[in-house]
Order: sequence, then C-alpha cells, then structure tokens
Amino acid sequence: MAAHGQAPDDPPTAPDRDDVDAVTRAVLTASRLLVAVSARSLAAVEDRVTLPQFRLLVVLSTHGEAKLVTLAERLGVNPSTAMRMLDRLIAAGLAERQVNPANRRETVLRVTPEGHCLVEEVTAGRRREVATIVERLAPEQRAALIDALRAFTDAGGEAAAPAEGADAYPLGWTPDLPAAAHGV
Repeated sequence: MAAHGQAPDDPPTAPDRDDVDAVTRAVLTASRLLVAVSARSLAAVEDRVTLPQFRLLVVLSTHGEAKLVTLAERLGVNPSTAMRMLDRLIAAGLAERQVNPANRRETVLRVTPEGHCLVEEVTAGRRREVATIVERLAPEQRAALIDALRAFTDAGGEAAAPAEGADAYPLGWTPDLPAAAHGV
C-alpha cells in the first residue's frame, strides 16, 4: 500500500531524510549526548575548577602564554572577569603570572604543568567516552558519520579536531577568535 499522499507507482521514500527540521532534531539530540559526555569529563575536576575557569586553562594550554587583554579577548570576556578567574586558578596552582622578560612592564599569564595535566586528563576522558560510543557503531555507520560530521562542521566553519595526542583545540574552543564569535 502506498504511503499517505504518495501515488501507487512512486517508490517508497524514507520519511524526513532531507527535511531540515528532521536533521536539526537529530543534531540537537546528538548534541545533548555530546554535552553529557563533556559534562561527565569535567565532573572529575569540578571540585577544582568551574567550566569558565577550565575554558581559560584550555586557551592558555592550547595557545601558550598571553597578556591579560589578549586572554580576555580569546575568551570573549572583560579583562576584569578573566583576572578574577585567573586569580582563582593561580591560588589553585593551575596557572601563574610572571613578568615578561622581553618587557618588564608587562605581565604574562601561563598554565602550570599541573594545569596542563588537568586539561589533558579531562580531554582524555572525553576522548575515551566518545570512542566507546563510536565503537558501538557498525563500520559503515562510522564512515557515514565521518562524512556527515565533516560536512556539518565545515558548514559551521569549525576547525577539524586534531589527531589523538595533539594539543591543538582539545575541546573545540578556537583560541584565536573570541568565544562570542562561536556562540560559546
């Protein structure tokens, strides 16, 4: 029997396959899963840092030392907000403030080895959980997912994630652009 509104000679069509609303719903559902994975990866360190503080550590860890104004721009916050977050991270031993040897009137901010380890720990936990989920897919589903996600991130202007073990952009916050430009 033909589907509702379909002529008897028409081939059956997959419902909603090309429907923007259906794709949007699927992406939003997948994003809930990814947010949950990210939240679980941060849960292990939630007693040490907040999400905004973690973002600051990611930016410093990824991009290297920076002046306060530059760091605030990368985070998309006011310098005073960045300084308050940084003060808490310095007190926790996760970041440090030092005089710039090239210009003694400037202070540079950097992540400590302990802060870098915290970023690596969270990133590794997230990568492990995503890998566990991906392993549950059939090989042809994985290939299709790669193509679909590459097309999706290209359409959104997002840089590709690095290979395992690489430090660049571990959590999707491009360090050279203000976070507001990415809607973060």
